[in-house]
Amino acid sequence: MNQKNVEVSVEGELFKRRRSEIPDAERVLTLQEKLYQKAKQERGYKFYVLYDKMFIPYMLRQAWKSVKANGGAPGVDRVTIADIESQGVDAYLNVLGEELRTQLYEPQAVKRVMIPKANGGERPLGIPTVRDRIAQAVCKMILEPIFEADFEDSSYGFRPNRSSKDAITAIKENLKQGKTEVYDADLSKYFDTIPHDKLQIALKQRITDPRILKLISKWLKVPVCEDGKYTSGKGKGIGTPQGGVISPLLANIYFHMLDRIVNNAGSLFYKYGVKIVRYADDFVLMGRTLPVEITDRLKSLLDRMGLMINESKTRQIDAKKESFNFLGFTIRYDLDFHGRNTRYWNIMPAKKSEQKIRDKIKVYLKTHGHFKAQDVAAGLNPIIRGWLNYFEIKGISYPAMSKRRLRAYLYNSLYRYYNRKSQRKCRLYRHNAFEVLVTRFGLIDPSKYACQPARL
Repeated sequence: MNQKNVEVSVEGELFKRRRSEIPDAERVLTLQEKLYQKAKQERGYKFYVLYDKMFIPYMLRQAWKSVKANGGAPGVDRVTIADIESQGVDAYLNVLGEELRTQLYEPQAVKRVMIPKANGGERPLGIPTVRDRIAQAVCKMILEPIFEADFEDSSYGFRPNRSSKDAITAIKENLKQGKTEVYDADLSKYFDTIPHDKLQIALKQRITDPRILKLISKWLKVPVCEDGKYTSGKGKGIGTPQGGVISPLLANIYFHMLDRIVNNAGSLFYKYGVKIVRYADDFVLMGRTLPVEITDRLKSLLDRMGLMINESKTRQIDAKKESFNFLGFTIRYDLDFHGRNTRYWNIMPAKKSEQKIRDKIKVYLKTHGHFKAQDVAAGLNPIIRGWLNYFEIKGISYPAMSKRRLRAYLYNSLYRYYNRKSQRKCRLYRHNAFEVLVTRFGLIDPSKYACQPARL
């Protein structure tokens, strides 16, 4: 059966049912598949009528479900997800849909908060209102399948059915192919420095609907509220707020210009067999050799894009001699574990990643001092499970030593936790708390944990 017959068959099944019988998610997926197929089949096609999909009720409902599932704090209007549910979701979405339809919708200011970084610094996080997050989610559902048809295979961050595990797998494959010269790049404040005018040019490669482009421009130029003080965004020509629903997609659309050049068969990078592996704004160049003309060309391209390399955090290494970190992993060329005169590519959690999980456990135990043992185990398990699942990549990573160190930390932390004076009345006082929590209350033992596959 050819592609056209498959599409007719699928549409035929949809038309056999009443619209009210078709789940919103299925209707959104059908629209996205049509947009993707059109973009994939006609590389030069530009979509000039998309805005009418911004206020379709099932699109708004599905966007609401996505925003609700992600949770998050309220924006400057202090309206929470719970507030909207108590007022009535349908009525709320009807008002928003009508504002979008009549083009009277105006986004509100973004609330900026500073998030601590592992190195002691801070990074800004922009929190749009729930209302604006819903509108952005609808726009993302429309634009994402169009640009997914164009994105390079070397890009892994914030994309459907792709993850950090795929990026690490690609890095290991490149290393095994002899591409051991690594340019470990760090961009200076990428999200904060994306030029709006050049981003619009990138968008116009596929989107010519002026209403969609205007809407995106409004989100980029909203005022910022920090500590109760408002800063106008109208004169601002750069940056997309980290925290916005649509920001990761816009960031990928802009960086795609560099991905495309590096992977182009006629490029200098291709001539030297250089590969790029990128996750959002984190990327590495890998090759058998990386001459200075390659790095100069990269810097020149980034300069034209209005972006800058952070030289103090960027380095070029021979991965056979020096380790490097990427996405929380350390990648190192180690001697064979069994003493044989061979080496292998050892990929494991970085020291900072191990410290981060220890800090989370420490904070949890400190703030749950009087919880029952079964509740402590239930609260620790999602923290432990998430970390283990992230760093376990079957056949690629080797986190066994990190798992044992995490087990030892849990053992000692729980022993100290339950041997405080305040815990004298607890049954675990002066007992092997870790073993009891594991055997009786289901606490995860990291050294025995098997990675759980993601549910589809």
